[in-house]
Amino acid sequence: MNADLHCHSTVSDGCLEPAALVRRAHANGAELLALTDHDELGGVAEAAGEAARLGMRFVPGVEISVSLGEDTTVHIVGLGVDPLDPALLVGLAKVRDGRRERAQRIAADFDRIGLHGTLEGAYRFASNPEMIGRAHFARHLVASGTMPDVNTVFDHYLARGKPGFVPHRGAGLAEAVDWIRGAGGIAVIAHPARYHRLSKAEFNRFVDDFIAAGGEAVEVVAGAHTLDEMLRFATLARRRGLLASRGSDFHSKTESAVDVGRCNPLPPDLAPVWSRPPFVG
Repeated sequence: MNADLHCHSTVSDGCLEPAALVRRAHANGAELLALTDHDELGGVAEAAGEAARLGMRFVPGVEISVSLGEDTTVHIVGLGVDPLDPALLVGLAKVRDGRRERAQRIAADFDRIGLHGTLEGAYRFASNPEMIGRAHFARHLVASGTMPDVNTVFDHYLARGKPGFVPHRGAGLAEAVDWIRGAGGIAVIAHPARYHRLSKAEFNRFVDDFIAAGGEAVEVVAGAHTLDEMLRFATLARRRGLLASRGSDFHSKTESAVDVGRCNPLPPDLAPVWSRPPFVG
């Protein structure tokens, strides 16, 4: 199954509108797609309609920002959620509320180091103003000629410890998993190799808490995962009895490590997330 269960549209911080993203995935051979915009379900209806037109399987998804402690953010993907579930919609709106304030603080940090006009510039790249985020600041700084590419902007300004980094306050872990499960979905740990700041003990506690809350899956294959990282998280899935997910984390052709619909395959002995409801039955 060529499934891509993690990608982003202009409704959050991707560069393609939902229907265009679906067309690109279909052209790349995807058989099953989930749109998983950050903290937002607004693109699901358009994406689902285009997938139906193309005859491609589609499930609604979302990527929820979760805070661990005061300054660590992880992401939990919800797959197969009801996009009209009231509790999920209210919860996501609560998570989005802090983005405007965060954007203002990022812009103030840039002002202090002599980079002015970044807030207005970032908003020009945010199709959905509620979802203003670091990627929009990065695209502005590239377009203005300040930096050569988005990755360089993150390395110099927007990564933790850099002058433009401001943490985003997300949902609680159990809270996010509860929203997903209440909406009929499966909760998935997104791109686990990215959580470098967690010690081994902290990461294991995070996985324990995720499972205790009702989380069921982990992204073994993610766009930025190396082969060694894929093998590491395949082992985690086996040891902890987690379903395995697969996603490109596609944002744009120029910014993403892997194109939508072009992920590496899952190891064949793992139970794929699409082998269980709400994907089947």
